Amino acid sequence: MQPLGLDLKGQKLRLLCLGAHCDDIEIGCGATVLRLLDAHPGAHVRWVVFTGSAVRQAEARTAAARFLAAAGEAQVELLSHRESFLPQAWGAVKESFERLKAEFSPTLVLTHTLTDHHQDHRVVSELTWNTFRDHLVLEYEIPKYEGDIGNPNLFVPLGHGQAEAKVAALMECFPSQRGRHWFDPATFLGLMRLRGLGCNAGSGYAEAFTARKMVV
Repeated sequence: MQPLGLDLKGQKLRLLCLGAHCDDIEIGCGATVLRLLDAHPGAHVRWVVFTGSAVRQAEARTAAARFLAAAGEAQVELLSHRESFLPQAWGAVKESFERLKAEFSPTLVLTHTLTDHHQDHRVVSELTWNTFRDHLVLEYEIPKYEGDIGNPNLFVPLGHGQAEAKVAALMECFPSQRGRHWFDPATFLGLMRLRGLGCNAGSGYAEAFTARKMVV
């Protein structure tokens, strides 16, 4: 299949990564971020997480520094809304989105999928579309107990190194999550392997997204 690429017309990539929880961005699109920064040196990245305790935020800051090491400019913002209660904080979260819109005009937005069964994830996705209405938005997937993995329509083939770097960072940067039965290399490599199969990736690995609206 002939791949499509980002036409930046000589401008630097401006990437906005949004996550409800402290490991969501890394799980959903961490390897894609690594690939994008590899392909677009000097990119400007805004990395925003909406919930998290002090312990979780410390982990997220360490992880973000690892994933964004190749960025030309990186701004990491970790907000402290109560985890699992984002629908009740809708107004405050909306204010954060409005501030982001005034501060940053992204080339590409990576966010949760609208069909995610976790209420926090849905709020972030809904407000992404509500706020960034004339931008390229790709929705990443999070494996979880609810079994809401869907049928994504956009694939990002990855190199072995990018897939392995993502998994290593998840396991090393988020010790508070290691007791969860699903938080292990097999989960993350397995999903990337499945998505690699779906797009015939040369390395066998890919991440996948839902692209609801695109202009080619």
